[in-house]
Amino acid sequence: MEDDRTRFAELFRRHYGAVMRYAARRVGRERAPDVVSEAFLVAWRRLPDVPITEPLPWLYATTRHLIGNEIRGRDRQARLTTRLGEVVETVTADHADAVVDQVRVRRALAQLSEADQEALRLAAWEGLDATAAATVMGCSRTAYKVRLFRARRRLAAALEPAATRRPADAELSPLAHEGGS
Repeated sequence: MEDDRTRFAELFRRHYGAVMRYAARRVGRERAPDVVSEAFLVAWRRLPDVPITEPLPWLYATTRHLIGNEIRGRDRQARLTTRLGEVVETVTADHADAVVDQVRVRRALAQLSEADQEALRLAAWEGLDATAAATVMGCSRTAYKVRLFRARRRLAAALEPAATRRPADAELSPLAHEGGS
C-alpha cells in the first residue's frame, strides 16, 4: 500500500501540470481543476492499469474521456437553457491582430470533427509523438498518423478561403467603389 502511495504521489507530482494544461485548453481554466482532480482519482483507483514507464498518454486518455463527459454535460445544459428561453451569451473576439488570428484558427478548427481536432491538439498543443498520441486516441500509431495528416489537410482547407484573399481582391469588390472611390 505504501508503494502505491509513493507511486501515485510521484505520478501526480510529475504530470499534474501537463494534465492541467491539457484540460484547461479544452474546458477552460475554471473547469480544468475539477476535471484533473477526477482524472487523478481515476488514476488512483486504477493505479495497476497506469503504465509505469509512460503514464502521461494514459492520463491524457483518461482526461479526454472525462472531458467528453464534460462537453456532453455542457451540451445538455445549453439545450436546456435554450428551451427555457434564456439568452446564451456569445463571446466576441478582441480586434488585436494576434487575437483575430487565434479566433480564425479556432473557428477553422471548430469546423473539423472532434477526432480531427483532438489529433491536431495532441500534436500541436500537447507536443505528443505519434505513439503517445495514438495511445490517447485509442488507435494504432499508423492510424493516428493518417488521422493527423488528414486533419492537417482539412484545417488548411478550412483556413484557405481567408488566406487566399489578396488586397487586390478588395479593389474588384463592388463595395470598394461606393462612397466616391
